[in-house]
Amino acid sequence: MSFNTFGKLFRFSTWGESHGPAIGCIVDGCPPNINLSEKDIQKELDKRKPGQSKFTTQRKEDDKVQILSGVFEGRTTGTPISLIIYNKDMRSKDYGKIKDKFRPGHADFTYFKKYGIRDYRGGGRSSARETASRVAAGAVAKLVLQKKLGKKFKVVGAVTQLGILGCDTDKWNDKIIKKNPFFCPDKSMIKLWEKYLLGVRKSGSSCGAVIEIRARGIPVGLGAPIYSKLDSDIASSFMSINAVKGVNIGAGMNSAQLSGEQNSDEISQKGKKLKFNSNNAGGILGGISTGQEIIVSFAVKPTSSILTTRKTVDKFGKNTTISVTGRHDPCVGIRAVPVGEAMMNCVLLDHYLMNKAQCQ
Repeated sequence: MSFNTFGKLFRFSTWGESHGPAIGCIVDGCPPNINLSEKDIQKELDKRKPGQSKFTTQRKEDDKVQILSGVFEGRTTGTPISLIIYNKDMRSKDYGKIKDKFRPGHADFTYFKKYGIRDYRGGGRSSARETASRVAAGAVAKLVLQKKLGKKFKVVGAVTQLGILGCDTDKWNDKIIKKNPFFCPDKSMIKLWEKYLLGVRKSGSSCGAVIEIRARGIPVGLGAPIYSKLDSDIASSFMSINAVKGVNIGAGMNSAQLSGEQNSDEISQKGKKLKFNSNNAGGILGGISTGQEIIVSFAVKPTSSILTTRKTVDKFGKNTTISVTGRHDPCVGIRAVPVGEAMMNCVLLDHYLMNKAQCQ
């Protein structure tokens, strides 16, 4: 399998399977002399790890990261950073009964047809377990950006829609996001979301979600006008996350409903300060950052592993049915929040380094 590497100057390659002995990544292109410890990476991994509430899979993984290379006396050396996370709580027997069947909505069918072989234990390489490696790489990128861009830089994500229930993003509160298991930015929706998702889980079904990522303190000029637009690389990074089926930049799909007057973000100047009256562009114009807050959202489909019996086929081409038992997220989108933050950090650092190389 090729294409396991993401990025141009700041690059990472992930490896490992859901039920293998370990997962991990190699981070290449990290600048030297950045303070980095396992604790720095662990903080981000802890936001994503399973089993933290009754609203996520009950698989118990500590997701303890170990740095194998690229750091000396607490600082990055500029050489490849190798990170490993050991798997501990695998229950491969849960998949024994369905090892020859393709879960509808999952990558089982396409993986088998492409490669002629697949690791059926938890989906193998197609499992969202792989995203822990991305979060580890994103933690490294975040530290570099904090040093280069200063205190104003911040990337924060939240779930803005859980199944059929949305929230009021005008009530966005960073502190509230950290204090609830849904990463919900609107305090008024938390109780309703809890009742809704418990009902989904009890029925043996699942639901999707919309995640919004906001990046603040971004300088003007990141991105290139044609084939390496900042928004196209962000969209590509989000589409590479498991179960993501759509991405919006700023107003996104809703911009088709706006008039030219409504959609244009008027600009004014007062002294040395530039002001945009709105941000329908999501902080990116012509593929280049405007200096405004970058706002991107992505849609995550419902978890494919559900208890409800569904029609499918097996690898022998026979019609059959399937019902998936075991430990699964009723809404995998919840744990996609730190993954989205990580990918945003990786793209921003990649473009920061490219901009430095060309323009500064």
